[in-house]
Amino acid sequence: MTVLPCLHLDGYPSYGGSMSAENFPEFRLGKVLATSFTGTLSERYGNAVERIPVPSRLVDWLAVSGLMVDSCTESQLDHARELRESIHAAATAAASQTPPPFSAVQVINAFSTGGLASAILTPEGGREWRLSFASVEDALSVVAADAISIVARERDGKIALCASPTCRAAFFDTSRSRSRRWCDMNTCGNRDKKARFRANKRKGSNPAG
Repeated sequence: MTVLPCLHLDGYPSYGGSMSAENFPEFRLGKVLATSFTGTLSERYGNAVERIPVPSRLVDWLAVSGLMVDSCTESQLDHARELRESIHAAATAAASQTPPPFSAVQVINAFSTGGLASAILTPEGGREWRLSFASVEDALSVVAADAISIVARERDGKIALCASPTCRAAFFDTSRSRSRRWCDMNTCGNRDKKARFRANKRKGSNPAG
């Protein structure tokens, strides 16, 4: 069995570079494992950016999320993307307060039960994950279980969708008012702010006359 570095489900470190030599899109790491995973495909309704385009990048993402695996095949990458899109579909339904698609439920449940992983308590009071075989299947079972916990409303917060029409990424809103609009203020939020600034500037330079 492999004992992994501490994975805190309430927050993740920033990570921009790849562990390999190639130049891939940066990861957008959020505070919740499941929605952070769905963020490996961004701008779904615009110019989509695939952030795990090759198996090694899935290994990288799992590693920075505290889930170290030995290797990943193309087939395992395909399966991971299937889980990712199923989580996104279930989260989108949850944000709209409708039941998740049955196909998404089947996929998420299959991945949740398809690996062997256990949560263990550290001496510092944190949580670590123990993957039985350090396999992609073990790691994805942790991601699927995390998705179940937020879709089933077991945690304090709510699933919401980014207000950007080209993004619509799912995120877990834990703000006091539960009124957060953007998946990331530094990306979608700033882009909207700049667009509104430009629109107001154009309006100011062409006064009605």
